[in-house]
Amino acid sequence: MRLAMIGLGRMGANIARRLMLGQHEIVAFDRDPAAIAALVEDGAAAAASLEDIVAKLAAPRIFWVMLPAGAPTEDTVNRLMELSDPGDIIIDGGNSFYKDDVRRAAAARERQFHYVDVGTSGGVWGLERGYCMMIGGDKETVDLLDPIFDTLAPGYGSIVRTQGRNAPDDRAERGYIHAGPTGAGHFVKMVHNGIEYGLMQAYAEGFDILKGKASEKVPPEERFEIDLPDVAEVWRRGSVISSWLLDLCAIGLAKDPALEQFTGHVSDSGEGQWTIDAAMEEAVPAYVLSAALFARYRSRVDHTFGDKLLSAMRFGFGGHVEMPQ
Repeated sequence: MRLAMIGLGRMGANIARRLMLGQHEIVAFDRDPAAIAALVEDGAAAAASLEDIVAKLAAPRIFWVMLPAGAPTEDTVNRLMELSDPGDIIIDGGNSFYKDDVRRAAAARERQFHYVDVGTSGGVWGLERGYCMMIGGDKETVDLLDPIFDTLAPGYGSIVRTQGRNAPDDRAERGYIHAGPTGAGHFVKMVHNGIEYGLMQAYAEGFDILKGKASEKVPPEERFEIDLPDVAEVWRRGSVISSWLLDLCAIGLAKDPALEQFTGHVSDSGEGQWTIDAAMEEAVPAYVLSAALFARYRSRVDHTFGDKLLSAMRFGFGGHVEMPQ
């Protein structure tokens, strides 16, 4: 299929590259000419503007928008609807708030456009590993786009199939789902990120406790010098708490056991807060996820070793660099 990729940051550029490896054609656009040039070297066609993108695609056009949530995405979606034709498809693959998707989809329907939201997980590793995708939109449009999602997804890989699962639709096992109508994809991804906060916080606090066992606050006879890289490594192998996040902990600690490159100032993308907002709307208790979000707020005024590990994990899976203080 031929589609436009608008926004060539860490995720957008690699999504485009994985699609090209799967024989899809990409028309690439970004405000940074260097980002476009880098993708052209890998086989993409360059676009100089949104108008140029529209001219280089045949109807029904497919626009994949991979921009920060909020005004950048909002303005781009509105502009695309002004420039293109009814029947064209706009995909928002960033981290938009699901209620914004619901509103934008209603506006798109009035103008006879199709709007699809894709919650995308995979970070900077997605080009190699594939992307886990949670998709919202009408069935006909999502089915039309299936070759794109199938190319981006990890596939069965080496993961053992779930015992007792015999669902006729195997897309979940291949790494993507049609979660429901517009907004459902980003809603599922939002909760995914809220859970991610909780898991990361649990690792961070656990390793902080291990490190603190050597503290002068502990009686001398009870002090232990725990080798944190060794602990992370052994937990990766056969432990019930093994995970990709633990793998990233092990990588970070192996490179720098003191995590000196990190300050422990932990940012958030907003999805943790949106998850807590949803829990409040639904009257669902969310103790761990709330505490994990507030811990990130606290990290911006008082840093711990655990906060440094959080930053190391965020850098590991998403290339997130700590914001200046």
